[in-house]
Amino acid sequence: MTDLYFLVLTVINLFVMGFMYILVGYSETLYPRQKKAFQAVFFLIGLISALELVSVLVDDGAVGLRPVNVLSNYLGFGLTPAVPVLIVYSMNRSDDVPTDLKIAVAFELLYLLILTGSMFFGGLVFSVDEMNHYSRQWGFPVYMAMYYGETLYLLYHILKMARTFQNRGRILVLCLAGFLAVATTVQILLPTLHITWICVTMISVLYYLYCNEMWNQLDGLTGLLSQKSYLNRTLNLKPDDRMLIVLDLDDFKHINDTYGHQAGDQCLQVIAECLKKAYARYGNCYRIGGDEFCVLLKNPEKEKYCREKFFWAVDKRKKSLRMLPGASYGSAMILEQESISDTKARADQNMYENKRERKEQQRAAASSQKNDLR
Repeated sequence: MTDLYFLVLTVINLFVMGFMYILVGYSETLYPRQKKAFQAVFFLIGLISALELVSVLVDDGAVGLRPVNVLSNYLGFGLTPAVPVLIVYSMNRSDDVPTDLKIAVAFELLYLLILTGSMFFGGLVFSVDEMNHYSRQWGFPVYMAMYYGETLYLLYHILKMARTFQNRGRILVLCLAGFLAVATTVQILLPTLHITWICVTMISVLYYLYCNEMWNQLDGLTGLLSQKSYLNRTLNLKPDDRMLIVLDLDDFKHINDTYGHQAGDQCLQVIAECLKKAYARYGNCYRIGGDEFCVLLKNPEKEKYCREKFFWAVDKRKKSLRMLPGASYGSAMILEQESISDTKARADQNMYENKRERKEQQRAAASSQKNDLR
């Protein structure tokens, strides 16, 4: 009966992983390298799930099946810690492999070498005796340390990535990690339940859906939330959306005309980075036009602090990127009795006044400099 129960679980697992493998192939959100990596994740989870089923079915069976029992357990224990590492690789949108990921891969390879070497001395994590009976060995905690360690690394990476998404859905990620930790602990205490891989399957799918949804909300160039995301949010403002801030880059057309569009894109990316550093903790940052940005601020009392932090960051970056333009700034409180378009009109008016004042200050400074030269 237990074998039938586990067989059903594995079939469900393989069906879901096969479905996800095909679904990823249709994705237009992922880069080609990411597609292959996510497909590898789902293939690997399906493979390990199938290997666990094989090990259960052949355990305590015919003695001639002992090599199958040994191989399936070896591959299962050896490849399991690689799943979180491969998920991290899948989520990395850059072609450069970060140092922490290289270290995680090195630990997995070292663990595989130790596991392989131990097979010649009775086994470190598990053993299969001459009667084809599987049992855990004294080194089983080494496997658990690797598994939990790589899972914690995955959690660290996802929380780090959540900052890219301005911490949207961060609580969901923590809940998923907690669910996996509980499921794994239950599996250790009650080995006959065989729930680990159905849980890993669920969580890998949910992580994929989470990341895909977040990526769909981002502006491709700057990594800020997109205009579409802004429009959807303003159709259904939340109580904590209390202030609208708008920013517009100064003479941005001159940057594109003088230095080229690639330089202009670089400026937009730097401004977005400064904006996120200053405001992401207290609100949501959007790119809503070519060189137009806005923030839905949750804590209006932090406006002055965030504004000063933003302009300080911009001034700091100008030292290495001299063509980086300044930004005109305007804000308005979001009032219940008016539409968001009226709120934006008030914020835009304040921004245009700020732009005019700054231009007058620049002209006055230039005129003063000329007089000094005379």
